Amino acid sequence: MAGILVAVFWAILVSFLAVVLVRLAQTLRATTKLVADVTEQAVPLLADASATVRSAQTQLDKVDAIATDVQEVTSNASALSTTVASTFGGPLVKVAAFGYGVRQAIGRKADPEPEARSRRAVIVGRTVPSARARKRNGRNSRGSKD
Repeated sequence: MAGILVAVFWAILVSFLAVVLVRLAQTLRATTKLVADVTEQAVPLLADASATVRSAQTQLDKVDAIATDVQEVTSNASALSTTVASTFGGPLVKVAAFGYGVRQAIGRKADPEPEARSRRAVIVGRTVPSARARKRNGRNSRGSKD
């Protein structure tokens, strides 16, 4: 009886192990097929990714060259601006000042009566109406001396 029990126990154990081994074999076959499919799809994807990276590197090299050229143009423009400002800046300011002086002189000559304007003269840090300045110079319009 003990032998029959041991034989039945071994039969159940072998059946259980057989089922486990069959399922393990199916899982390994599915895994092998999955790895083969991934390999088939990964190789072209890696080739495309490699080509894309090479293209991106080429484009970055072009952008780097353009950025270098832009930096050079910017520095040249800055140097040109400095040169133009130093070359023409001083003379243009002098011409403008001369033109302003000429306009002022022509304006004073064309104005027949300068006393008609209300001018003020600055004397030792204070402002005095132009009538007082004329009195000091002896040019009073009423003829009185102060």
